[in-house]
Formats: sequence, structure tokens, C-alpha cells
Amino acid sequence: MSLVFKGVAVSVLASVLFGAIYYLSPLLVPLDGEQIFGWRVLMTLPFTTLLLLTRRELPAVGALLARARRMPAFGACLLLSAALLGVQLWLFMWAPLHGRALPVSLGYFLLPLVMVLVGRWLFGERLTRGQALAATLAGIGVAWELWRAGGMSWETWLVALGYTAYFSLRRRMHTDTLAGHWVDMVLLVPVAITFTLRAPSSWGLVAEHASLWALLPLLGILSAVALAFYMIASRWLPMGLFGLLSYVEPVLLVAVAWLLGESLPREQWPAHALIFAAVAMLVLDGALHLWGARSKRTH
Repeated sequence: MSLVFKGVAVSVLASVLFGAIYYLSPLLVPLDGEQIFGWRVLMTLPFTTLLLLTRRELPAVGALLARARRMPAFGACLLLSAALLGVQLWLFMWAPLHGRALPVSLGYFLLPLVMVLVGRWLFGERLTRGQALAATLAGIGVAWELWRAGGMSWETWLVALGYTAYFSLRRRMHTDTLAGHWVDMVLLVPVAITFTLRAPSSWGLVAEHASLWALLPLLGILSAVALAFYMIASRWLPMGLFGLLSYVEPVLLVAVAWLLGESLPREQWPAHALIFAAVAMLVLDGALHLWGARSKRTH
């Protein structure tokens, strides 16, 4: 099985798990968005650590920390990487609780297009014809929404630009590994603890609601596996293909937003239809290339 095919499978599975986390967020009430972010980090880290030990990447963590000690600029970039990730994790948990799931979903729709452009211009990657057509369809959909609405919400741009900056920084720093992700999560622990202790302290709320005793560890497991798969996919796949595959996640997030009671205005249907067509084209292109690769091996 080729590395690209495995990367595609891991990326899709990560998207499914992120959709499950999105749906889980409102079930964690009475915790608010900041408190859920804090608990997510604290619950995710033990399972991420277990994955790290299982994959024997602990020496890679030591190498990153040693590099940070030798190079203060690299250490500062590690802090920036953690901050960029932290903002995204917070927004992801905050949006469903405040009726902003759809604007965030649109940000995830816009994200792959931005990453395709960055992959082409910054990393010199090339797209197949199918991928180029998918990017064109998605671009038309995004352009339609920009023209119709006169702009995008801050949540949309924060996702599209923030995550692109995060993945580009990690690739430049060569920290796009599970070890690099673990360091990001560890650096977020002080902020996470602060959010859980912020008045009124969420520790009392957790103690009073037995359902949270099961839901918070479940959040940690889903988050650890989803984020680990996402980071692995970002390393195994070209930036452009990784960005295009990210369209799977917002499709699922829109479905979750509908399940949570949000509705998609009729005037937004053309943009989403074009983006869904881009997803279909991407799936078809991947299937054709996989079929072609198998045919060559059999001959």
C-alpha cells in the first residue's frame, strides 16, 4: 500500500473523528467553550502520550527540546506553533455552543483552497488535473459566497488562515510529527489549567455531573486519535492533496451543524453545491489514480 494511499485513509478517518467531537461538544454543557477547551487539552494529553510511547517517538521529543535549547528562535517558533493550535482547538469547541458552527464549517471549506495555493507557491507542489479541477470548483464556490455576503466572518478567516499558518510553520520547522504535536499539547497545559480553574471553577461542575466523567475521557480519546491521524496525514501527503482532503471534514461538520439545529440559508446553497462537487471530484480523482497504480502493478 502506497504512502499516499495510507495518508488519504488516515486523513478521512481523522475527519470522521473530528465530526464526532463537534457533535459531542454541546453534550458537555454546563461547561462553556473555554472550559471545554481546557478539559480537552488535559484529557487528550495522556492518550497522546500513550500514542507517543507506543510509536517509540520519545527520543524525537528529546531532540526537539535539545534543538530549542540550542536555538532560541526555534524555541520561540515552538511557542508560536502551540499558540496557533490552541486558538483552533478553542474555536472548534466554542463554535457549536454559540450557534457559530456553520461559519466555522465554512472556514474549513476555505482552508483547503488556501492550503492548495500555499502548497503550490511556497512548496512548489504540482496538482493532478482532477485536483486542479476540484480546487477550481471550490474556488468558484468560495468566490460566490464572498460576492453574495460581501465578506466572511472572523471565525471563517481564523480557521482558513490560522490553520494554514500552523501547518506551514510545522513543515518549515520539520516538527510535523507526533512528537511535535505532543510538544504543542504540553505547551498548552498551563493555559488549559487556567481555563478549567477560571471562576466559577469547572472542577466542581465535573464532580456534580456524572455524565461528564465518561464524556470527558471520551473527548480525550477521540481528540488524541483524530489529531494524531491528522498530523500523520499532514506529513505523508503533499500540502496540496492534504488541503484538498480537508474538504471531507467540513462536509461532516455541516451535517453536524444541521443535527444541532442550525440551518443553511438558501442563498448559500450554490457555494456549498460547488464545494461538494469539488469533494466528489477529489474522491473520483483519487479512485482513478489508485486504480491506475494497481493496474500497473498487475502488469
